[in-house]
Amino acid sequence: MQSLRFQVPRAARAFSTTPARPLAKMQLIGRLADQPELVDTSTGRQLVKYALGVNKGPRDESGNQGVSWFKVASFLDEGPQRDLLLSLPKGTQLYVEAEARMDTYEIEGQKRTSLNLLQRNFEALQRPRQTQEEDINAAHQAAAGQ
Repeated sequence: MQSLRFQVPRAARAFSTTPARPLAKMQLIGRLADQPELVDTSTGRQLVKYALGVNKGPRDESGNQGVSWFKVASFLDEGPQRDLLLSLPKGTQLYVEAEARMDTYEIEGQKRTSLNLLQRNFEALQRPRQTQEEDINAAHQAAAGQ
């Protein structure tokens, strides 16, 4: 009996003439701790700041689940994207892609380190349950009034 030979195609690797750039990126799915706020920087630029809570680990006996909190900044220009982000209520579930950077600073003689996230992309995945119910009730009331 003759054995069949299968030839597995080899993956071609493309090389670039430009050097690889360093990359520190995070992807998060979590809920807004509060409505995002617009802040003026010392240089006159505006940025949107918000905190995102991401669940971690299994629930304990009481049904509570741990949460990791991340502070996110966004330098979105004026326009629909920034308006959308600023209009999102507390509890909205977001998908966020961000550049990550570790900064070291000193307070009262003690060295501190912080993780800074600069948003590059976001998508609102789900509004808070209460807001969804309010939207449905408003739609029913509007339909009943017509």
